[in-house]
Amino acid sequence: MSRLIIASNNAHKLSEIEAVLQTQAIDLPVLGLKDLPQQPEVVEDGDSFLANARKKALTIASLYPTDYVLADDSGLVIPALNGEPGVYSARYAGDHDDAANNKKVLTKLQDVQGAQRAAYFTTVMVLVGPNRPELVTQGRVDGFITQHPHGQNGFGYDPIFWLADANATMAEISASQKNAISHRGRALAELVQALPAWLKE
Repeated sequence: MSRLIIASNNAHKLSEIEAVLQTQAIDLPVLGLKDLPQQPEVVEDGDSFLANARKKALTIASLYPTDYVLADDSGLVIPALNGEPGVYSARYAGDHDDAANNKKVLTKLQDVQGAQRAAYFTTVMVLVGPNRPELVTQGRVDGFITQHPHGQNGFGYDPIFWLADANATMAEISASQKNAISHRGRALAELVQALPAWLKE
């Protein structure tokens, strides 16, 4: 039986994706990279979120050709910083360090006020499988960068990403609220909606 491999070792990301898939009748065993005997290191050197997600999906699929592979690439885009951190979101401050990344963003925006602090999170998902065309979905959520971190939930840039509708940062809302409105949640909802027809192709 084919499996659905989530091409990530990020525990937070895996739990977000699994939570959404469990609410749908997805009749496939779901695995993360940590569950596989071969875990290739994929260098995310693409110049777009789509390029990085596609590279991850195809690299894993080449090792597990009878399985479905779902890969995503996500990031924070701040127009006032010419789109930074963008595809470099995970290692914006050098290492994969959420606190350092947040500090770098806040430092770069210290003289930027009001509407100029607008930002958005985006996710591109690529699903590949045996004898199927790739399925690509995208999600986006708009917000603003705060002056200081707030909240203990979530990960990444969540503590500095303000959601006007929620009157809170992404790190101050519950996991279920986040899954319903987040960029990854939206991309995944679109993917889940398209999945039954895609599996029949």
